[in-house]
Amino acid sequence: MQVVETGRDGLKRELKITVPRTDMMSRLDDRLSELKNQVNLKGFRKGKVPIAHLKRVYGRQAMAEIVNDLINSRTGEVLVERGERAAQKPDIAMTEDEKEADAILTGDADFEFTVAYEVLPEFPAPDIESIEIDRPVAEATPEIVDAQVLQVAESARSFSPREGAAEKGDRLTIDYAGSLDGVAFEGGTDTDSQLTLGSGRFIPGFEEQLEGAVAGDNRKVTVTFPEDYQAEHLAGKEAVFDVTVKLVEAPGELTIDDELARQLGVESADKLREAVRGQIESRYGSFTRAKVKRQVLDKLDAMTSFELPAKMVEQEFENIWSQVTVELERAGKTFEDEDTTEEKAREEYRTLAERRVRLGLVLADIGEKADVQVTEEELQRAVYDQVRRFPGQEQQVFNYFREHPDAVAGLRAPLYEDKVVDYIVSKAKVTDRSVTPEELEEDDDQDEA
Repeated sequence: MQVVETGRDGLKRELKITVPRTDMMSRLDDRLSELKNQVNLKGFRKGKVPIAHLKRVYGRQAMAEIVNDLINSRTGEVLVERGERAAQKPDIAMTEDEKEADAILTGDADFEFTVAYEVLPEFPAPDIESIEIDRPVAEATPEIVDAQVLQVAESARSFSPREGAAEKGDRLTIDYAGSLDGVAFEGGTDTDSQLTLGSGRFIPGFEEQLEGAVAGDNRKVTVTFPEDYQAEHLAGKEAVFDVTVKLVEAPGELTIDDELARQLGVESADKLREAVRGQIESRYGSFTRAKVKRQVLDKLDAMTSFELPAKMVEQEFENIWSQVTVELERAGKTFEDEDTTEEKAREEYRTLAERRVRLGLVLADIGEKADVQVTEEELQRAVYDQVRRFPGQEQQVFNYFREHPDAVAGLRAPLYEDKVVDYIVSKAKVTDRSVTPEELEEDDDQDEA
Protein backbone atom coordinates (compact mmCIF):
# COMPACT_ATOMS: atom_id res chain seq x y z
CA MET A 1 0.00 0.00 0.00
CA GLN A 2 1.42 3.32 -1.09
CA VAL A 3 0.58 6.75 0.38
CA VAL A 4 1.67 9.85 -1.54
CA GLU A 5 1.01 13.43 -0.46
CA THR A 6 -0.30 15.18 -3.58
CA GLY A 7 -1.30 18.49 -2.03
CA ARG A 8 -0.30 20.73 0.88
CA ASP A 9 -1.52 24.29 1.31
CA GLY A 10 -1.58 25.74 4.80
CA LEU A 11 -3.76 23.37 6.82
CA LYS A 12 -5.05 21.58 3.72
CA ARG A 13 -3.73 18.15 2.83
CA GLU A 14 -4.45 15.76 -0.04
CA LEU A 15 -3.22 12.18 -0.19
CA LYS A 16 -3.34 9.54 -2.87
CA ILE A 17 -3.57 6.01 -1.48
CA THR A 18 -2.88 3.07 -3.77
CA VAL A 19 -3.60 -0.55 -2.86
CA PRO A 20 -1.97 -2.91 -5.44
CA ARG A 21 -4.25 -5.41 -7.17
CA THR A 22 -2.16 -8.26 -5.70
CA ASP A 23 -2.97 -6.97 -2.21
CA MET A 24 -6.64 -6.61 -3.16
CA MET A 25 -6.74 -10.18 -4.45
CA SER A 26 -5.05 -11.45 -1.28
CA ARG A 27 -7.70 -9.68 0.79
CA LEU A 28 -10.40 -11.15 -1.44
CA ASP A 29 -9.05 -14.68 -0.95
CA ASP A 30 -9.10 -14.17 2.82
CA ARG A 31 -12.66 -12.84 2.68
CA LEU A 32 -13.84 -15.76 0.53
CA SER A 33 -12.14 -18.27 2.84
CA GLU A 34 -14.19 -16.84 5.73
CA LEU A 35 -17.30 -16.92 3.59
CA LYS A 36 -16.70 -20.55 2.57
CA ASN A 37 -17.76 -21.84 5.98
CA GLN A 38 -20.78 -19.54 6.23
CA VAL A 39 -22.74 -19.91 2.99
CA ASN A 40 -25.04 -22.64 1.76
CA LEU A 41 -24.99 -23.13 -2.01
CA LYS A 42 -27.15 -25.62 -3.85
CA GLY A 43 -25.14 -28.66 -4.94
CA PHE A 44 -22.39 -28.16 -2.37
CA ARG A 45 -21.97 -29.25 1.20
CA LYS A 46 -21.35 -26.43 3.68
CA GLY A 47 -17.64 -25.61 3.77
CA LYS A 48 -16.93 -27.52 0.56
CA VAL A 49 -17.67 -24.81 -2.01
CA PRO A 50 -14.59 -24.24 -4.23
CA ILE A 51 -13.01 -20.80 -3.87
CA ALA A 52 -13.22 -20.31 -7.65
CA HIS A 53 -16.98 -20.82 -7.55
CA LEU A 54 -17.36 -18.50 -4.55
CA LYS A 55 -15.40 -15.87 -6.46
CA ARG A 56 -17.80 -16.12 -9.43
CA VAL A 57 -20.86 -15.82 -7.16
CA TYR A 58 -19.70 -13.42 -4.44
CA GLY A 59 -16.44 -11.96 -5.78
CA ARG A 60 -17.71 -8.51 -6.82
CA GLN A 61 -19.81 -8.10 -3.66
CA ALA A 62 -16.90 -9.16 -1.44
CA MET A 63 -14.49 -6.82 -3.27
CA ALA A 64 -16.93 -3.93 -2.83
CA GLU A 65 -16.96 -4.64 0.91
CA ILE A 66 -13.15 -4.69 0.95
CA VAL A 67 -13.05 -1.32 -0.84
CA ASN A 68 -15.43 0.15 1.72
CA ASP A 69 -13.46 -1.33 4.64
CA LEU A 70 -10.19 0.06 3.28
CA ILE A 71 -11.63 3.56 2.92
CA ASN A 72 -13.07 3.52 6.45
CA SER A 73 -10.12 1.95 8.26
CA ARG A 74 -7.07 2.91 6.25
CA THR A 75 -7.87 6.63 6.18
CA GLY A 76 -7.74 6.90 9.97
CA GLU A 77 -4.62 4.72 10.14
CA VAL A 78 -2.78 6.89 7.63
CA LEU A 79 -3.52 10.07 9.61
CA VAL A 80 -2.24 8.41 12.79
CA GLU A 81 0.92 7.30 10.98
CA ARG A 82 1.44 10.87 9.76
CA GLY A 83 0.89 12.27 13.27
CA GLU A 84 -2.00 14.41 12.06
CA ARG A 85 -5.53 15.01 13.28
CA ALA A 86 -8.22 15.96 10.78
CA ALA A 87 -10.30 19.00 11.70
CA GLN A 88 -13.36 17.31 10.19
CA LYS A 89 -14.25 14.08 8.44
CA PRO A 90 -11.97 13.78 5.40
CA ASP A 91 -13.42 13.91 1.87
CA ILE A 92 -12.88 10.64 0.02
CA ALA A 93 -12.87 10.39 -3.77
CA MET A 94 -12.37 7.42 -6.07
CA THR A 95 -12.83 6.83 -9.76
CA GLU A 96 -16.28 7.43 -11.23
CA ASP A 97 -15.39 5.72 -14.51
CA GLU A 98 -17.47 2.53 -14.78
CA LYS A 99 -14.80 0.55 -16.59
CA GLU A 100 -12.12 1.48 -14.06
CA ALA A 101 -14.46 0.70 -11.16
CA ASP A 102 -15.35 -2.65 -12.74
CA ALA A 103 -11.65 -3.51 -13.13
CA ILE A 104 -11.12 -2.83 -9.41
CA LEU A 105 -14.06 -5.04 -8.40
CA THR A 106 -12.84 -7.89 -10.61
CA GLY A 107 -9.29 -7.61 -9.26
CA ASP A 108 -7.80 -6.48 -12.57
CA ALA A 109 -6.57 -3.05 -11.40
CA ASP A 110 -4.99 -1.35 -8.42
CA PHE A 111 -7.43 0.40 -6.08
CA GLU A 112 -6.71 4.13 -5.80
CA PHE A 113 -8.51 6.77 -3.81
CA THR A 114 -7.76 10.28 -2.62
CA VAL A 115 -8.19 11.74 0.84
CA ALA A 116 -8.62 15.51 1.26
CA TYR A 117 -8.75 17.11 4.70
CA GLU A 118 -7.62 19.97 6.89
CA VAL A 119 -5.43 19.30 9.89
CA LEU A 120 -6.06 20.79 13.28
CA PRO A 121 -3.68 23.73 13.69
CA GLU A 122 -0.88 23.81 16.22
CA PHE A 123 -0.68 26.88 18.42
CA PRO A 124 1.01 27.92 21.67
CA ALA A 125 -1.10 27.32 24.75
CA PRO A 126 -2.28 30.60 26.33
CA ASP A 127 -1.02 31.37 29.82
CA ILE A 128 -4.31 30.97 31.66
CA GLU A 129 -2.73 31.78 35.02
CA SER A 130 -2.10 35.32 33.79
CA ILE A 131 -5.78 35.91 33.02
CA GLU A 132 -7.42 38.46 35.33
CA ILE A 133 -11.15 38.08 35.99
CA ASP A 134 -13.46 40.70 37.49
CA ARG A 135 -16.27 38.60 38.99
CA PRO A 136 -19.47 40.58 39.72
CA VAL A 137 -21.37 39.28 42.74
CA ALA A 138 -24.80 40.38 43.98
CA GLU A 139 -26.22 39.58 47.42
CA ALA A 140 -29.72 38.26 48.02
CA THR A 141 -30.53 40.72 50.80
CA PRO A 142 -33.47 40.18 53.20
CA GLU A 143 -35.33 43.02 51.44
CA ILE A 144 -34.90 41.38 48.05
CA VAL A 145 -35.96 38.00 49.44
CA ASP A 146 -39.08 39.46 51.12
CA ALA A 147 -40.08 41.26 47.91
CA GLN A 148 -39.74 38.02 45.96
CA VAL A 149 -41.69 36.11 48.62
CA LEU A 150 -44.55 38.59 48.19
CA GLN A 151 -44.55 37.98 44.45
CA VAL A 152 -44.64 34.24 44.99
CA ALA A 153 -47.41 34.63 47.57
CA GLU A 154 -49.61 36.60 45.15
CA SER A 155 -50.95 33.30 43.82
CA ALA A 156 -52.43 32.64 47.27
CA ARG A 157 -54.00 36.09 47.69
CA SER A 158 -57.78 36.04 48.23
CA PHE A 159 -60.23 38.42 46.53
CA SER A 160 -63.76 39.48 47.46
CA PRO A 161 -66.42 41.45 45.50
CA ARG A 162 -65.93 45.21 45.63
CA GLU A 163 -68.68 47.75 45.85
CA GLY A 164 -67.84 50.67 43.61
CA ALA A 165 -65.20 51.53 41.00
CA ALA A 166 -62.21 49.32 40.21
CA GLU A 167 -58.80 50.45 41.49
CA LYS A 168 -55.27 49.37 40.74
CA GLY A 169 -54.70 45.99 42.38
CA ASP A 170 -58.33 44.90 41.92
CA ARG A 171 -59.12 41.75 39.96
CA LEU A 172 -61.64 42.03 37.13
CA THR A 173 -63.53 39.22 35.42
CA ILE A 174 -64.20 40.32 31.84
CA ASP A 175 -65.36 39.26 28.40
CA TYR A 176 -63.65 40.97 25.49
CA ALA A 177 -63.61 40.93 21.69
CA GLY A 178 -60.89 42.72 19.73
CA SER A 179 -60.98 44.01 16.15
CA LEU A 180 -58.72 45.69 13.61
CA ASP A 181 -60.58 48.23 11.46
CA GLY A 182 -63.83 46.61 12.57
CA VAL A 183 -62.73 43.06 11.71
CA ALA A 184 -62.29 40.53 14.50
CA PHE A 185 -58.82 38.94 14.64
CA GLU A 186 -57.70 35.51 15.79
CA GLY A 187 -56.86 35.33 19.48
CA GLY A 188 -58.57 38.62 20.27
CA THR A 189 -61.63 37.15 22.02
CA ASP A 190 -62.08 35.61 25.44
CA THR A 191 -64.76 35.09 28.11
CA ASP A 192 -64.47 35.09 31.90
CA SER A 193 -60.87 36.27 31.67
CA GLN A 194 -59.38 37.42 34.96
CA LEU A 195 -57.19 40.52 34.96
CA THR A 196 -55.49 42.22 37.90
CA LEU A 197 -55.19 45.94 37.25
CA GLY A 198 -51.58 47.06 37.36
CA SER A 199 -50.18 43.60 36.63
CA GLY A 200 -49.00 44.60 33.16
CA ARG A 201 -50.23 41.28 31.79
CA PHE A 202 -52.23 42.80 28.95
CA ILE A 203 -51.18 45.11 26.11
CA PRO A 204 -49.83 48.47 27.37
CA GLY A 205 -52.73 50.86 27.94
CA PHE A 206 -55.39 48.16 28.23
CA GLU A 207 -55.53 47.88 32.00
CA GLU A 208 -55.39 51.64 32.62
CA GLN A 209 -58.58 52.15 30.59
CA LEU A 210 -60.47 49.78 32.89
CA GLU A 211 -59.65 51.65 36.09
CA GLY A 212 -62.83 53.12 37.54
CA ALA A 213 -65.05 50.47 35.94
CA VAL A 214 -67.89 48.81 37.87
CA ALA A 215 -69.54 45.44 37.42
CA GLY A 216 -71.87 45.58 34.40
CA ASP A 217 -69.87 48.24 32.51
CA ASN A 218 -69.33 47.96 28.78
CA ARG A 219 -66.22 49.78 27.60
CA LYS A 220 -64.33 50.30 24.37
CA VAL A 221 -60.61 50.01 24.95
CA THR A 222 -58.29 51.26 22.21
CA VAL A 223 -54.65 50.14 22.26
CA THR A 224 -51.68 49.87 19.90
CA PHE A 225 -49.77 46.63 19.81
CA PRO A 226 -45.99 46.99 20.34
CA GLU A 227 -43.83 47.04 17.19
CA ASP A 228 -42.05 43.89 18.38
CA TYR A 229 -45.26 42.02 19.28
CA GLN A 230 -44.83 38.27 18.75
CA ALA A 231 -47.88 38.01 16.43
CA GLU A 232 -46.56 39.71 13.30
CA HIS A 233 -50.01 40.49 11.87
CA LEU A 234 -50.77 42.57 14.99
CA ALA A 235 -47.39 44.25 15.57
CA GLY A 236 -47.73 48.04 15.53
CA LYS A 237 -51.46 47.89 14.74
CA GLU A 238 -54.22 49.80 16.56
CA ALA A 239 -56.98 47.57 17.91
CA VAL A 240 -60.33 48.21 19.58
CA PHE A 241 -61.64 45.88 22.28
CA ASP A 242 -65.28 45.70 23.33
CA VAL A 243 -65.02 44.85 27.03
CA THR A 244 -67.77 43.71 29.39
CA VAL A 245 -66.86 43.94 33.08
CA LYS A 246 -68.66 41.09 34.83
CA LEU A 247 -67.10 41.25 38.30
CA VAL A 248 -64.81 43.58 40.29
CA GLU A 249 -62.98 42.09 43.28
CA ALA A 250 -60.75 43.77 45.85
CA PRO A 251 -57.59 42.02 47.08
CA GLY A 252 -57.47 40.67 50.59
CA GLU A 253 -54.61 41.19 53.02
CA LEU A 254 -51.49 39.16 52.35
CA THR A 255 -49.58 38.09 55.42
CA ILE A 256 -46.42 36.03 55.08
CA ASP A 257 -46.93 33.44 57.80
CA ASP A 258 -46.84 29.67 58.25
CA GLU A 259 -50.45 29.28 57.09
CA LEU A 260 -49.76 31.02 53.78
CA ALA A 261 -46.57 29.00 53.36
CA ARG A 262 -48.55 25.78 53.76
CA GLN A 263 -50.98 26.96 51.06
CA LEU A 264 -47.96 27.24 48.79
CA GLY A 265 -46.81 23.73 49.69
CA VAL A 266 -44.04 24.72 52.13
CA GLU A 267 -44.06 23.78 55.81
CA SER A 268 -43.31 27.24 57.23
CA ALA A 269 -42.68 30.90 56.40
CA ASP A 270 -38.98 30.43 57.20
CA LYS A 271 -38.76 27.51 54.79
CA LEU A 272 -40.54 29.60 52.16
CA ARG A 273 -38.00 32.40 52.53
CA GLU A 274 -35.19 29.85 52.44
CA ALA A 275 -36.50 28.36 49.20
CA VAL A 276 -36.94 31.78 47.61
CA ARG A 277 -33.45 32.82 48.71
CA GLY A 278 -32.06 29.69 47.05
CA GLN A 279 -33.85 30.52 43.80
CA ILE A 280 -32.55 34.11 43.83
CA GLU A 281 -28.99 33.02 44.58
CA SER A 282 -29.18 30.45 41.80
CA ARG A 283 -30.35 33.11 39.36
CA TYR A 284 -27.65 35.54 40.47
CA GLY A 285 -25.10 32.76 40.14
CA SER A 286 -26.18 32.11 36.55
CA PHE A 287 -25.67 35.78 35.66
CA THR A 288 -22.28 35.84 37.38
CA ARG A 289 -21.16 32.70 35.54
CA ALA A 290 -22.30 34.12 32.19
CA LYS A 291 -20.38 37.36 32.70
CA VAL A 292 -17.27 35.54 33.92
CA LYS A 293 -17.44 33.16 30.97
CA ARG A 294 -17.68 36.07 28.57
CA GLN A 295 -14.57 37.62 30.12
CA VAL A 296 -12.68 34.32 29.82
CA LEU A 297 -13.65 33.93 26.16
CA ASP A 298 -12.76 37.55 25.35
CA LYS A 299 -9.35 37.24 26.99
CA LEU A 300 -8.60 33.91 25.29
CA ASP A 301 -9.64 35.43 21.97
CA ALA A 302 -7.24 38.35 22.50
CA MET A 303 -4.40 36.00 23.52
CA THR A 304 -4.58 33.65 20.53
CA SER A 305 -4.11 34.02 16.81
CA PHE A 306 -3.53 31.20 14.34
CA GLU A 307 -4.70 29.83 11.00
CA LEU A 308 -8.15 28.25 11.16
CA PRO A 309 -9.51 25.27 9.20
CA ALA A 310 -11.50 26.98 6.43
CA LYS A 311 -14.20 24.32 6.26
CA MET A 312 -14.86 24.56 10.00
CA VAL A 313 -15.24 28.34 9.72
CA GLU A 314 -17.50 28.01 6.69
CA GLN A 315 -19.72 25.46 8.42
CA GLU A 316 -19.99 27.63 11.54
CA PHE A 317 -20.77 30.69 9.40
CA GLU A 318 -23.52 28.82 7.53
CA ASN A 319 -25.08 27.77 10.86
CA ILE A 320 -25.06 31.37 12.11
CA TRP A 321 -26.23 32.84 8.80
CA SER A 322 -29.12 30.38 8.53
CA GLN A 323 -30.32 31.35 12.01
CA VAL A 324 -29.98 35.08 11.28
CA THR A 325 -31.90 34.94 8.01
CA VAL A 326 -34.66 32.79 9.49
CA GLU A 327 -35.11 35.23 12.38
CA LEU A 328 -35.22 38.21 9.99
CA GLU A 329 -37.78 36.46 7.82
CA ARG A 330 -39.89 35.54 10.84
CA ALA A 331 -39.86 39.18 11.99
CA GLY A 332 -40.63 40.43 8.50
CA LYS A 333 -37.49 42.58 8.48
CA THR A 334 -34.52 43.22 6.18
CA PHE A 335 -30.89 44.03 6.86
CA GLU A 336 -31.69 47.67 6.10
CA ASP A 337 -34.20 47.62 8.97
CA GLU A 338 -31.28 46.66 11.21
CA ASP A 339 -29.21 49.63 9.93
CA THR A 340 -26.82 47.44 7.96
CA THR A 341 -26.44 45.70 4.63
CA GLU A 342 -26.25 42.03 3.76
CA GLU A 343 -22.60 42.45 2.79
CA LYS A 344 -21.67 44.07 6.11
CA ALA A 345 -23.73 41.51 8.03
CA ARG A 346 -21.96 38.65 6.27
CA GLU A 347 -18.59 40.16 7.18
CA GLU A 348 -19.58 40.59 10.84
CA TYR A 349 -21.00 37.09 11.19
CA ARG A 350 -18.00 35.54 9.46
CA THR A 351 -15.81 37.26 12.05
CA LEU A 352 -18.06 35.77 14.74
CA ALA A 353 -17.74 32.31 13.13
CA GLU A 354 -13.94 32.64 13.15
CA ARG A 355 -14.04 33.62 16.83
CA ARG A 356 -16.20 30.63 17.73
CA VAL A 357 -14.01 28.16 15.85
CA ARG A 358 -10.81 29.61 17.33
CA LEU A 359 -12.18 29.56 20.87
CA GLY A 360 -13.53 26.06 20.37
CA LEU A 361 -10.09 24.80 19.38
CA VAL A 362 -8.39 26.66 22.24
CA LEU A 363 -10.86 25.37 24.85
CA ALA A 364 -10.55 21.83 23.49
CA ASP A 365 -6.76 22.03 23.71
CA ILE A 366 -6.84 23.36 27.28
CA GLY A 367 -9.40 20.75 28.32
CA GLU A 368 -7.43 17.91 26.77
CA LYS A 369 -4.21 18.91 28.50
CA ALA A 370 -6.03 19.31 31.82
CA ASP A 371 -7.84 15.97 31.30
CA VAL A 372 -11.25 17.61 31.69
CA GLN A 373 -13.98 14.96 31.39
CA VAL A 374 -17.76 14.96 31.22
CA THR A 375 -19.00 12.06 33.33
CA GLU A 376 -21.89 9.84 32.34
CA GLU A 377 -23.74 11.05 35.42
CA GLU A 378 -23.40 14.68 34.29
CA LEU A 379 -24.53 13.76 30.79
CA GLN A 380 -27.51 11.83 32.12
CA ARG A 381 -28.46 14.81 34.29
CA ALA A 382 -28.35 17.03 31.21
CA VAL A 383 -30.68 14.63 29.39
CA TYR A 384 -33.18 14.72 32.27
CA ASP A 385 -32.96 18.53 32.33
CA GLN A 386 -34.01 18.51 28.68
CA VAL A 387 -36.80 16.03 29.36
CA ARG A 388 -38.23 18.22 32.12
CA ARG A 389 -38.53 21.12 29.68
CA PHE A 390 -41.38 19.30 27.92
CA PRO A 391 -44.07 18.56 30.50
CA GLY A 392 -46.51 15.95 29.27
CA GLN A 393 -44.06 14.71 26.62
CA GLU A 394 -41.36 13.39 28.93
CA GLN A 395 -41.43 9.82 27.62
CA GLN A 396 -41.31 10.87 23.96
CA VAL A 397 -38.33 13.18 24.60
CA PHE A 398 -36.52 10.53 26.63
CA ASN A 399 -37.09 7.98 23.85
CA TYR A 400 -35.72 10.46 21.32
CA PHE A 401 -32.44 10.82 23.22
CA ARG A 402 -32.22 7.06 23.72
CA GLU A 403 -32.67 6.44 19.98
CA HIS A 404 -30.40 9.28 18.82
CA PRO A 405 -26.92 9.07 20.41
CA ASP A 406 -25.85 12.09 18.33
CA ALA A 407 -28.41 14.21 20.20
CA VAL A 408 -26.89 13.12 23.51
CA ALA A 409 -23.44 13.95 22.12
CA GLY A 410 -24.80 17.42 21.35
CA LEU A 411 -25.43 17.90 25.07
CA ARG A 412 -21.86 16.91 25.93
CA ALA A 413 -20.25 19.85 24.08
CA PRO A 414 -21.70 22.72 26.20
CA LEU A 415 -21.08 20.72 29.39
CA TYR A 416 -17.46 20.20 28.39
CA GLU A 417 -17.03 23.86 27.47
CA ASP A 418 -18.40 25.02 30.82
CA LYS A 419 -16.12 22.62 32.70
CA VAL A 420 -13.09 23.90 30.80
CA VAL A 421 -14.08 27.50 31.57
CA ASP A 422 -14.44 26.53 35.25
CA TYR A 423 -10.94 25.03 35.12
CA ILE A 424 -9.54 28.23 33.61
CA VAL A 425 -11.25 30.34 36.28
CA SER A 426 -9.74 28.10 38.97
CA LYS A 427 -6.27 28.95 37.60
CA ALA A 428 -6.88 32.63 36.80
CA LYS A 429 -6.55 35.68 39.04
CA VAL A 430 -10.14 36.35 40.15
CA THR A 431 -11.30 39.45 42.00
CA ASP A 432 -14.85 39.57 43.37
CA ARG A 433 -16.73 42.87 43.01
CA SER A 434 -20.03 43.62 44.76
CA VAL A 435 -22.74 44.90 42.42
CA THR A 436 -26.46 45.55 42.63
CA PRO A 437 -28.87 42.97 41.20
CA GLU A 438 -29.75 45.48 38.46
CA GLU A 439 -26.09 45.81 37.46
CA LEU A 440 -25.66 42.04 37.52
CA GLU A 441 -28.71 41.34 35.38
CA GLU A 442 -28.32 44.13 32.86
CA ASP A 443 -27.77 43.06 29.27
CA ASP A 444 -24.23 43.72 28.12
CA ASP A 445 -25.52 43.95 24.52
CA GLN A 446 -22.99 41.39 23.37
CA ASP A 447 -23.31 38.64 20.79
CA GLU A 448 -22.14 35.78 22.98
CA ALA A 449 -22.10 34.91 26.65
